[in-house]
Amino acid sequence: MLETETVLDRRRLRRSVSLWRAAGIAGLALAIGVYAIGGDKLAKLSGEKQIARVAIEGTITENRDQLKMLKDIAEAEHVSGVLLYVNSPGGTTTGGEAIYEALREIVKKKPVVAQFGTVAASAGYIVGLATDHIVARGNTITGSVGVIVQWPEFVDLMDKIGVKVNEVKSGPLKASPSPFERLDEGGRKVAEGMVNDGFKWFTALVEARRGIKATDVPGLLDGRIFSGREALEAKLVDQIGGEDEAVAWLKDIKNVDKAAKIVDWKPQASSSYGFGGLASHLVGMVFGSGASDFANLVMRDRSLSTLSLDGLVSVWHPSEK
Repeated sequence: MLETETVLDRRRLRRSVSLWRAAGIAGLALAIGVYAIGGDKLAKLSGEKQIARVAIEGTITENRDQLKMLKDIAEAEHVSGVLLYVNSPGGTTTGGEAIYEALREIVKKKPVVAQFGTVAASAGYIVGLATDHIVARGNTITGSVGVIVQWPEFVDLMDKIGVKVNEVKSGPLKASPSPFERLDEGGRKVAEGMVNDGFKWFTALVEARRGIKATDVPGLLDGRIFSGREALEAKLVDQIGGEDEAVAWLKDIKNVDKAAKIVDWKPQASSSYGFGGLASHLVGMVFGSGASDFANLVMRDRSLSTLSLDGLVSVWHPSEK
């Protein structure tokens, strides 16, 4: 009898362990499914109204996944308003322009408010200009209106080490300016022309969206930066505060549903459902979002492209001198 009871107990224990394992696997699969679907899609399925929170952080480039997300937000009927969090020193001018245009399409259908974080300068400020209302912290670094193009020149170094670059080109301005030759007057005029054209566009954008004259704001045309308080005085932003003030503006001034919940929207990369995407989701669930971001950085070579910028750049960084 004792041996029989022992065998039965072991069988019951194995069944119990198997049941808990199955439940654990099912729970993990459900969690992965919910994470993969995303809070924005879950809210859509439930039909509840929401405020889409979109983060523009780090170096700004023309990101197709990000632009598609903004288009989806514009078309989403369950999204009543958009909270745009900007924490970026800028990036490429075309990247800022692309996001600006995408946000203006959203504004045609629903209110958009910007909340500036630590820094929202250059292309980061371009992005903010697309919104209906800008809220900045008192110490936010913003402004830096302007465009720059930079390139290294290796001529002296090449002369010292005995390296010469031969080339045949169709015209004197082809591939000019070039790091392999000294800048001549023709190449300088071409570069200055592009910079001046981009600067003219940026300045006109500020004047049109903020209702000010650029010449009336000391230092604006020189590309200076402003604190949030200085920006408010210069009418470059509308209010001092943070997310609470931005959301209050949406609900109190733009009549967004008081019960609307804030839901984070993130670009859905085409590779998110592949092995790399699944692995990064699992890493995030176990070790946190920071680890997930690092996994994405390692597994997606494309994200490394932001380490170098081509073309006209609208970015602020403190001088090393």
